[in-house]
Amino acid sequence: MSKQQRGKKHRTPQKRVSRPSLAHPRRAAPALPGSVDHMARMLEHAKPDQIVELVLPFLWAALSDGRAPANICVDACLTLRNAYGQLGVRAELLPVTVAIRKKNGTGTLYGSLTPTWTGTSWNGHCALVLPDSERFVDPTIEQFDEVRKIGMGPMVGKVAMSTREDGSLVEPGAQVMLQRGDLTLTYTVAGPGALASIVEHPEAIAHADGHRRTGVNTASLMLAALRAEGVRDRAMQAPHPRLHALLKAVGDAPYEADEAQDVRFRLPEQSGQERWLRLDEIPLPPSTPAAWPR
Repeated sequence: MSKQQRGKKHRTPQKRVSRPSLAHPRRAAPALPGSVDHMARMLEHAKPDQIVELVLPFLWAALSDGRAPANICVDACLTLRNAYGQLGVRAELLPVTVAIRKKNGTGTLYGSLTPTWTGTSWNGHCALVLPDSERFVDPTIEQFDEVRKIGMGPMVGKVAMSTREDGSLVEPGAQVMLQRGDLTLTYTVAGPGALASIVEHPEAIAHADGHRRTGVNTASLMLAALRAEGVRDRAMQAPHPRLHALLKAVGDAPYEADEAQDVRFRLPEQSGQERWLRLDEIPLPPSTPAAWPR
């Protein structure tokens, strides 16, 4: 499909960009950065088993608002994979194509089932799959003009998990159909070669530490939001033991960004002194599950 006729493939290059690890230095405050109505409503109303999975991509979008170029799906997904993982939620990359069809039947296909790199540009589209909750997350769907005009933020839906024994989490060729306003979005899952084109590429390897750092900072702000009155009780009921341990460890401790723009919580030591610790430096009980990826 194309904007004029079916059958024409429109590929959106995905350019590697250097991104700051945090939108703004923050001091202790109950509010999320930015003013995002959808995110606020989710925090207020999401069920315990939904609250982390649904809110986190909206937080990432709020932190990126006005700063990030459109074509950053690989960066977004690698960052969010680490952010989810810090809170105890497994998330894995899922290369896809997405066909966006309008009510009149016209539309555009973005991405490629056999994506390749040209320098630092990748001509595919990437989303995330959360295996334990069978959720599908597309944090950068609003890079596409027709979706952005509707203004509902990242896309989150359900997906059927694969029963194959080759390690595929979702069956290659499987489709996920979601609705956004008058648009129908049909995602088609690419094969394992498409995933390898990301994770085995020198660009992804070279920036792995940066994606982990931005993920830790994003998870830190998410944890701070989950401490809010009316939210914490539901967060403590979420099926994520690591999240529970982190919420107990930080309590109501203040947090801020240091000179390197890393979010740190002020926590007491047994000696009575206090230290400013990053989320991945906070001591947790030995029985606490490790962060993903493992």
